Amino acid sequence: MKILLVTPPLTQLNTPYPATAHLLGFLRSQHIEAVQMDLSIELVQALFTRNKLTEIFEVASTIPKLSKQNKNLLQQADFYLRTIEPVMQFLSGRDSSLAMRFSNRDFWPASKRLPSDEDLEWGFGMIGNHDRATHLCTLFLKDICDFIQQTIDPHFELIRYAESLCIHLPEFGPLQKELEKPSSLIDKLMLDIFAKRIIQNKPEFVAFTIPFPGNLYSALRCAQYLRKEFPEIKIIMGGGYINTELRSISDPKLFDYTDYLLFDDGELPLLRLLTETELIRTLYRSAFGEIVRANFDSRENLKFAETGAPDYDGLLENNYINMIELTNPMHALWSNGRWNKMMLAHGCYWGKCAFCDGTLDYIGRYETASITLIVDRMETIMRQTGQSGFHFVDEAASPALLRKLAEEILQRKLMVSYWTNVRFEKSFTPELCYLMAQSGCIAVSGGLEVASPRILKLINKGITIETASECMKNFADAGIMTHAYLMYGFPTETAQETIESLEVVRDLFENGWIQSAFWHRYAMTIHSPSGKHPESVGAQSLQKQPNPFANNEIPFSTKYEIDLDYYGKGLNLATFNYMQGAGYDVDVKKWFK
Repeated sequence: MKILLVTPPLTQLNTPYPATAHLLGFLRSQHIEAVQMDLSIELVQALFTRNKLTEIFEVASTIPKLSKQNKNLLQQADFYLRTIEPVMQFLSGRDSSLAMRFSNRDFWPASKRLPSDEDLEWGFGMIGNHDRATHLCTLFLKDICDFIQQTIDPHFELIRYAESLCIHLPEFGPLQKELEKPSSLIDKLMLDIFAKRIIQNKPEFVAFTIPFPGNLYSALRCAQYLRKEFPEIKIIMGGGYINTELRSISDPKLFDYTDYLLFDDGELPLLRLLTETELIRTLYRSAFGEIVRANFDSRENLKFAETGAPDYDGLLENNYINMIELTNPMHALWSNGRWNKMMLAHGCYWGKCAFCDGTLDYIGRYETASITLIVDRMETIMRQTGQSGFHFVDEAASPALLRKLAEEILQRKLMVSYWTNVRFEKSFTPELCYLMAQSGCIAVSGGLEVASPRILKLINKGITIETASECMKNFADAGIMTHAYLMYGFPTETAQETIESLEVVRDLFENGWIQSAFWHRYAMTIHSPSGKHPESVGAQSLQKQPNPFANNEIPFSTKYEIDLDYYGKGLNLATFNYMQGAGYDVDVKKWFK
């Protein structure tokens, strides 16, 4: 028995998405033959070559009506063709000598994205040549992506390919119609890569992790290929999108493309399926065409300590690329650097926020392992990957756990860098923040959400503006960068409260207590306390019955509705300026004019 684990296009390109590595480590510990591939980075590496770009330009040149921007790019095709492979060499760290040349703004052709010399100097100074070059190379790739999307494949995105097809997809029909169309040039390239791996490995099972809506289309294209060319291979799908969106699926058409859907942590359901024992949290279609839910509500799970260390075998030879789209240093962490991703604990130790999917296993079941085991896993991963940087992807790492982690790292005299998600609570004292910084913590991100005392209480965040501000100050004093997740549009939130929230955020930036922030528009989800009981937050659900395909976000109404598009633009514009160190003296109300 052999299984191929696949991350379909497109996820982040600077580091492996962790799902398949976690599953591979576990399956091999159970003596199951397993291999993995990151089809996401492999597609990008095959796409951004001189030969493939030549083919794209040749196809595009036959299109009768091109925009002025695309005509300009096509006229400069020679520059793009001779530059594309050196750019990929540089971004993947194989030729750093190009930094000086690529950091020169005059090297690049004019485009809507090309920043001014002043913006570049502000973002990177006079000698930040490597990061400056990475930023300009990233914008170069983004211009090519725009060209591909507008001329070759309307669904192409550098991250989360075809996401627009799969967001808010109540019925499977529209996506099925897209899958019935001829494969695009990008699809064909992806399937060529995938087919070679199938022929090479000869798996009996292929399992796709689908973390985001943008991974669904490409996974289904690959499954469509398997159904036609290798009908004997069993197809499995799981991951974040499956867990959140398809729990109540009633339309069996998806099973034309897959044999099984697995839910929640994949280790136990996958083990049961591969060893032909009692299935758990698994959906499949019966011989009568009906969806069977095998032990779907079971809470049986492996202990977090028993899931094993991630195994990156099969991913290490990939040339992951560093990217810097925004000059903000905190944003760069997400896309720049090959971070080892792992969890310190399972679930969220708070798990009470009204907007969060706390009823789902990945949040609601909080479980820890010994800190010695966690740091043992870190050392195992470091030996395997040669990388000492870690992104702990916990929902929120507890102060107590981070203290133990810092002490263990310092005791073992490890040289590491790490960043993680936290709750801005009073337990992050100056002493703890200093200890974390000494052990290698370089950044944290956390949800301030709504900087309004009334709304913070309504969403059951368990923090106050005062304690959160003190916590952020302690991180800043310790030299730890801080990113704040913010929210607008929560039920009953007034326009005045939204403006007052921005005032708090402005002060946090001006004081230097946060370096980055992002505003998310509130979405009521069916797995959150607010979605389960909308009346508890002053809202009313407008959804009368479940959708036959995807179910996650719930349309709702509230007594106090504001123009969310209008206020969203103002919030984002103001925060962009604050991140640039500007606009502190502007009355916050003026951002909404």
